[in-house]
Amino acid sequence: MTAPTKPSKPPYSSPADADTAPGPLLEEQVSGAHLHAPVIDWFDDHARDLPWRRPEAGAWGVMVSEFMLQQTPVNRVLPVYEQWLARWPRPADLAAEAPGEAVRAWGRLGYPRRALRLHGAAAAITERHGGDVPSDHAQLLALPGIGEYTAAAVASFAYGQRHAVLDTNVRRVFARAVTGVQYPPNATTAAERKLARALLPEEESTAARWAAASMELGALLCTARNETCHRCPISAQCAWRLAGKPEHTGPPRRGQTYAGTDRQVRGKLLAVLRDAHAPVPQAALDRVWHEPVQRARALDGLVADGLVEPLPGGQYRLPLT
Repeated sequence: MTAPTKPSKPPYSSPADADTAPGPLLEEQVSGAHLHAPVIDWFDDHARDLPWRRPEAGAWGVMVSEFMLQQTPVNRVLPVYEQWLARWPRPADLAAEAPGEAVRAWGRLGYPRRALRLHGAAAAITERHGGDVPSDHAQLLALPGIGEYTAAAVASFAYGQRHAVLDTNVRRVFARAVTGVQYPPNATTAAERKLARALLPEEESTAARWAAASMELGALLCTARNETCHRCPISAQCAWRLAGKPEHTGPPRRGQTYAGTDRQVRGKLLAVLRDAHAPVPQAALDRVWHEPVQRARALDGLVADGLVEPLPGGQYRLPLT
């Protein structure tokens, strides 16, 4: 069966259509009205088919994806996400298992404390909300391990509500298109939150679509490196491009070093414990890293974070409680 033809849309204006290069908008001038339609139309045509965007994912699928996608690319998340939802299709299913099983299933996604936080959120959802992810933003925010971003993302993507959803991709799009700078600050600022609220469409479902669309634009086209301006639906309105793409002049951007760090050592120690279904002796952990002081520091950190449980006799395991 042939798919129905989409209605034709007016072409986006190209960069050449802009006669002048306006500077960044003043706060009182900010309005997203000229950005909403082209970005949402682009998203309708180019959005990736991701499992957490499908109706059957439900609010729990959206929540799981948001935990997993923090600082982790989509291609690494996809297989773990599918396995996770197959094993724990509802929050109560995860809550019924030991926290260590969440850490084990997290695999090599990195930042494994997210697994413990997701387990804690699942337990609270089961206890407080009958096993259903709440739709109320304040109730989402009250769950353990849920911050402002995740609460807004779940309320918006799962329940179609009007919230400013500010991840790194969205912040970069807004920094360039509206503020006229190459990169946003290292940490989210009050000014960015105010701008995001000012750019929200008034209509609730449109605002939810805008949140997803602006995030996808940052992920696919307005990337940190090698931005694809010639394909961008708002290139003609982008303050940064129209200003000649000035170089970043703010504080140095944080790097993502890994090799030789405590984080790498923690990952190696956790890998041994994930693969074992019985307590692991200290000697087995000692073999994963040559430097004893750093190894001990990493292990102590894992214990302090609740990711590893020490046992009598110098043995360790993933946490049971």
